[in-house]
Amino acid sequence: MKKLIIGVLLVNFLVACASDKPKEAAETASAPVAAAPTSTPAVATPAPAEVTTDPLNDTTSLLAKRSVYFAYDASAVQDSDKPVVMAHAKYLSEHAERKVRLIGHADERGSNEYNLALGQRRADSVKKMLILGGAKDSQIETVSYGEEKPKATGHDEAAWAQNRRADFLYFLK
Repeated sequence: MKKLIIGVLLVNFLVACASDKPKEAAETASAPVAAAPTSTPAVATPAPAEVTTDPLNDTTSLLAKRSVYFAYDASAVQDSDKPVVMAHAKYLSEHAERKVRLIGHADERGSNEYNLALGQRRADSVKKMLILGGAKDSQIETVSYGEEKPKATGHDEAAWAQNRRADFLYFLK
């Protein structure tokens, strides 16, 4: 008996739901038809979202260059690389949430100890320029790999020139 009552109530409920017109549709159906508007109303479309790209990912920017190179047995940044270092300094000064690790490298000539010290001097030299350009000391770490991670594996001046460098490695604080 309970099942029969529940079944009847359920059927009545479904029929009642199916026969009810939405309030707006019922009013529209009973209202007199007005003349069609001569122009369509303006529909507000949301403005496209502005996509901002991190300047570090812009391949046309100086920031895309993540290595600076050094002369043989030197730790002073070359004039040709100073604009790159200053662009990174400006970026760091404008993005306090970013940090950079400067990794100093040397070519294979010289002892391991000497090359580690030279790589450290190179990283420290770039760090000094970054700070002079507006970056904070707390944003910059330095480390030296010496001759341990060469970019080029040859044993000639062309390979050695690529290995005498300091690399920028960015990360968030």
